[in-house]
Amino acid sequence: MSDAPIIAVDANGADAGPAEVARGAALAAAAGVRVLLFGPIAELGSGAPGVELIDAPISIAKAPDPARAVRSTPEASVVQAWRAVQDGRAEALVSGGSTGAALAAGLFGIKRARGIHRPALAILVPVPGSPFLLLDAGANVEVRAEHLVQFAHMGAAFMETAMGLERPRVALLSNGEERDRGRPEVVAAHAELEGAGGELEFVGNVEGFAIGTAAADVIVADGFTGNVALKVMEGTSAALLGAVRGAAMSSLRARIGGALLRPALRGLRDEVDPEAQGGAVLLGLRSLGVVPHGSFGARGFARAIEVAARGVREDVTGRTLERLAAAGALRRPAPAEASDRLGSVPETDDARRGVPTGPGPSG
Repeated sequence: MSDAPIIAVDANGADAGPAEVARGAALAAAAGVRVLLFGPIAELGSGAPGVELIDAPISIAKAPDPARAVRSTPEASVVQAWRAVQDGRAEALVSGGSTGAALAAGLFGIKRARGIHRPALAILVPVPGSPFLLLDAGANVEVRAEHLVQFAHMGAAFMETAMGLERPRVALLSNGEERDRGRPEVVAAHAELEGAGGELEFVGNVEGFAIGTAAADVIVADGFTGNVALKVMEGTSAALLGAVRGAAMSSLRARIGGALLRPALRGLRDEVDPEAQGGAVLLGLRSLGVVPHGSFGARGFARAIEVAARGVREDVTGRTLERLAAAGALRRPAPAEASDRLGSVPETDDARRGVPTGPGPSG
């Protein structure tokens, strides 16, 4: 594997425009990552050492039906970027456009890794003192117990390989800590994970108020529940920070106190900054994908590219499959999946329900 991973980057769809993504690509290249940058060449600037510009002006980031847009628009920037990974010209993808388009293009181009039921969207939530990985954060609204089991192993493998955390603690998000609480698929997944033995450090169920209390390093949920939990955390965090900011400016005494607290508050702001995490990671495809939030600036996009490069260096995809195989959690291919083995995507779970049709964490 190359010492300088090549990352395909889709520059379309970011809130600040392709030029901001290009600036992030230049920062990542300066740190030792090679980048293939797909976007409107007129907006990408003059390039930078280590960054190759590919003219791809067509975006499907706002398409209401990502799967249909991917099928009908092979010239779209995100489709071309994934194709570069598929062809071996790049080793992972970063896309600042819609999560749905990135996942759909990955499913139809790269496809699921062998034995994976559903890809999952994993995001590292930067809670002060106790950050944790949340998955699924929006890729799969409906899941079965075996999907949650795979998400648990994929999340643990990511935290071990990409974050260097030894034996991360894994929990299911439910409405009670008891093993029989929650929807049927959660109860069934709990029973299976509880019997996983030494393959997984499973700590049971956690409730919503346990988020951010260091109760677990990986929290597993279906995509609907995970996405709602994520947006509630983001909204509450923004409201609290706004309230603190307002209180600090409410009077002369408050402004003086705010000035004294500013260094400490700046450190807290940096600790919870989502740009420092690089965005959400698509796990379960044959190659790694990272989806930064569309509102990120150049620093956030650079961090997303660096996360993808580290995932390539640490072979997150391969080591995730090894963990699943060791735990007996890989699915066995059925005869009906012959079309998938021949390289097409069947019109089943992933094509109909595994591709989000609306915005995910990246907006």
